[in-house]
Amino acid sequence: MSQQHEGEPLVSSLWTRSLISGAIAGLTVDCSLYPLDTIKTRLQKARDHTAPQTRVSLRQTFRGIYAGLPSVLFGSAPSAASFFIVYDGVKRSLLPPSSSEPQPRARIIFTHSLASSLGEIAACAVRVPTEVIKQRAQAGLFGGSSLLALKDILSLRHATSDPTAKRGYSQVFRELYRGAGITIAREIPFTVLQFTMWESMKEAYGKRYLCSAETATSVIETQIPASTSAMFGSVAGAIAAGLTTPLDVIKTRVMLARRGDGGSEAPVRLKEIVRGIAREGPGAFWRGITPRVTWIGIGGAVFLGSYQKASNTLEGRREKVEKGI
Repeated sequence: MSQQHEGEPLVSSLWTRSLISGAIAGLTVDCSLYPLDTIKTRLQKARDHTAPQTRVSLRQTFRGIYAGLPSVLFGSAPSAASFFIVYDGVKRSLLPPSSSEPQPRARIIFTHSLASSLGEIAACAVRVPTEVIKQRAQAGLFGGSSLLALKDILSLRHATSDPTAKRGYSQVFRELYRGAGITIAREIPFTVLQFTMWESMKEAYGKRYLCSAETATSVIETQIPASTSAMFGSVAGAIAAGLTTPLDVIKTRVMLARRGDGGSEAPVRLKEIVRGIAREGPGAFWRGITPRVTWIGIGGAVFLGSYQKASNTLEGRREKVEKGI
């Protein structure tokens, strides 16, 4: 016979744990590292070669460093929660934690890649509109106001005297999801790299340092410490961020295109955006790499460390007591 009384989790539902842990992680990282994200966006913004080039002071660089934060606070928690609900759900379906048989390495990598890709698609459904508003405010458009940036997009639902201008709620939707394709194209390789490396490092650490304590009467399942998970998340995030910087530059230009290029409402063509960056020189594709790697390196530690901490706390120490009679 068997009993299971001790070490009951604080939150028993796996879905609820993913939702709460993901929301906490998203808010923590976005609020703590927002200034670095603003600096990266301003570095990646298209240069105006017609305007006289003046030296920008340190004060000007950091002015309005929290511009666009309200839109992030609105979308951060549901975006991160959506990601981890899907990510953890796919992992549990394809790699059941209760299975005692070792899984093939190829299946583990495939599962982590698929789970992170589907998780990012779910997260982008929430993140892209807030990202569009945030980056326009960060770049100094509309006086750095998230509310004015949102009002500008919502104004597209009203008809104008120009018969050629496309207006209506469909245009509002398109503007809110401008850059969704390139965002997903950037996030999937980034997330696959980051989470595959993160999970692999945690697995290797667990096999080497965390052995389940077994006795004749009990089996105690251990957990990865939050500090260790944070360190692995930092390394994985920094590497993935550096490799995907060109996609991030393209994504930033697409999202800023409507007001950043003279206010034109013409459709933004990805090919033209890429050609425009190329005309600035090869280094333009790597613009903002230092704050991006720094931001995501630190952010990976904060994001995945706080997720692991919240998950461990909600799960509690799992102690399975087996007694034979």
